[in-house]
Amino acid sequence: MKKKDIKILLVDDEQDILEIVGYNLSQEGYQVSTATNGKEAIIKAKKELPHLIIMDVMMPEMDGMEACEAIRKLPELNSVIIAFLTARSEDYSQVAGFDAGADDYITKPIKPKLLVSKVKALLRRLKSDEQASETLNVGGIEVNREEYKIIKEGREIVLPRKEFELFYLLASKPGKVFKREEILDKVWGNEVIVGGRTIDVHIRKLREKIGEDLFKTIKGVGYKLEV
Repeated sequence: MKKKDIKILLVDDEQDILEIVGYNLSQEGYQVSTATNGKEAIIKAKKELPHLIIMDVMMPEMDGMEACEAIRKLPELNSVIIAFLTARSEDYSQVAGFDAGADDYITKPIKPKLLVSKVKALLRRLKSDEQASETLNVGGIEVNREEYKIIKEGREIVLPRKEFELFYLLASKPGKVFKREEILDKVWGNEVIVGGRTIDVHIRKLREKIGEDLFKTIKGVGYKLEV
């Protein structure tokens, strides 16, 4: 996919942030649009179907967490990449963000070159998604990568992007123990620094939605899918 075809939505209540970030990404050749709060972001995202949303956490009317959760519930936007733009770097806030459906964090203050590099790294996931096999069938569970959904016993389960990617990874090789480092690398990427609890949060969510007995914890090592 060419840069000129990639749509990025910036969401922040600070006009100077929108101008700085928007200018640097526009200079790279991306299509850039903006919103100033979570409610406006949802409206624009539904209309424009962006490939990437960079969104502030603390905003009036509707904050980034709420907006992210709402966006992840929309089938047409389930595969959009969402990165939170925030000055908050505490581990608990990052876990909450990933739990809400975010893919990554970009911290303030923003350095233009680092921002562009981060965006390029995030957008590389679009290419890897296009190259991946579209459907898996594991233990009677159909995993449709193209639509980011799972069908189990005739019931459709729509997962947030990271939960889906984690399940897809485990389902790609049932019985294999995936080490925590490998999971972080393949699901979050080398450029992402997250706490170890992030994987545990996502596994907990998958157990709630798909089945407690499917996911086995190998203490001190990682996780595997048993079917």
